[in-house]
Amino acid sequence: MNITQQLADFACNSKSEEVTPDAVLMTRLSLLDWVAVGLAGRDEPVARITRDMVLEEAGTAQASLFGSQTRVPARAAALANGATSHALDYDDTHFAHIGHPSVAVFPAALAMAQARGASGAEFLHAALVGIEASIRVGIWLGRAHYQTGFHQTATAGAFGAGLAAARLMGLGAGDMAMVLGLLATRASGLKSQFSTMGKPFNAGLAAANGVEAAQLVAKGFVANPDALEAAQGFGPTHAGENITNAMEGIGKTWFFETISHKFHACCHGLHAALEAQSTLLPIAHDAVRAIKVTTHPRWMTVCNQTAPDTGLGAKFSYSTVLAMQILGHDTARLDSYSDAICADAKVQALRTKVSVAADDSLRETEAHVSIKTDTDVQTAAFDLDAPMPIATRQEKLQTKAASLLGTAQAATIWKTIKADADPRTMGEIIAGG
Repeated sequence: MNITQQLADFACNSKSEEVTPDAVLMTRLSLLDWVAVGLAGRDEPVARITRDMVLEEAGTAQASLFGSQTRVPARAAALANGATSHALDYDDTHFAHIGHPSVAVFPAALAMAQARGASGAEFLHAALVGIEASIRVGIWLGRAHYQTGFHQTATAGAFGAGLAAARLMGLGAGDMAMVLGLLATRASGLKSQFSTMGKPFNAGLAAANGVEAAQLVAKGFVANPDALEAAQGFGPTHAGENITNAMEGIGKTWFFETISHKFHACCHGLHAALEAQSTLLPIAHDAVRAIKVTTHPRWMTVCNQTAPDTGLGAKFSYSTVLAMQILGHDTARLDSYSDAICADAKVQALRTKVSVAADDSLRETEAHVSIKTDTDVQTAAFDLDAPMPIATRQEKLQTKAASLLGTAQAATIWKTIKADADPRTMGEIIAGG
């Protein structure tokens, strides 16, 4: 059975009673995180621009938008909501997948659930299926796909978004294979867009492409169902590695259980270094002579901007965030990242003392940090993949949501999600009602 057939069979036949309790809870927690970062990002430029565009286009009132009481067609809502929820780059990450699963799949699943009148349980399970599928596709494509310049959030994410939408539409396994085949000619997204509005827009593209493909196939559209991995198909033409164990245990083992959530408002590649440095004894900024970061090579082209001059650029800069942390700026706060912080003389002086080196013996989730003063050297290491009890994760995510939205609103959203997240109620929440 090829990759397409395995994915289609999984998406069509997955049953909620076969899902592990941890995967269910992780889905709810990631939904809370997705709603929180989407609401917090609704006034970002990319959010306003995409929302205004789809509102101007108008159309059938099917699905809700972050920050608007007007409903729009499902495909349009998926586009704007995907871009909006990734605008802050504060959403979840799966390191094996090398991408942000929730911002590609939840927008498509919620839009289609609203359009189809699905229940909260159906919505949540379809989203989990889509996210799991996107992770599996990301792993199948492998590091070469990412290192070549493709953005897995957008590429692999589109396939997960399409399967989530197709499941909510009640499509069978054959049609789901057709959705994947059509998406093989539609999925897109480049890393060259990083540090611009194009990066969050990639998430919107993934969500919208998934909805579009499912809708077209439901109307009888015929594509090549083998186009994901056939000769001249998506994998072969997009530097896919064809990782053979990517589908191992699908439907029984949930890779989504190993999702990582952000507790600093910047690129996830910076988090291990920030966590490592936070364990060191406090050091006065003017006592620092050198800061050395050792990280996995993949992060060197992602988040090693040496002297960004914008708040967005700061989110992709080891030197800037480590300087910010030493100077007492809270790296978990959204407003810590600004053009003004990049122009601050103390930040600029301190970041010139930061050097970053690659070490391929480190895991992608690890970083080592050393700080040298005139009198000593402090060192620390951290691995983001270190186990975190799910109760601790829940507490941290509820705290994060409260910091973004306020305690009362965060509590209301979590209560709604625990009650199976009715799509109509969720639509009212993201609209701001």
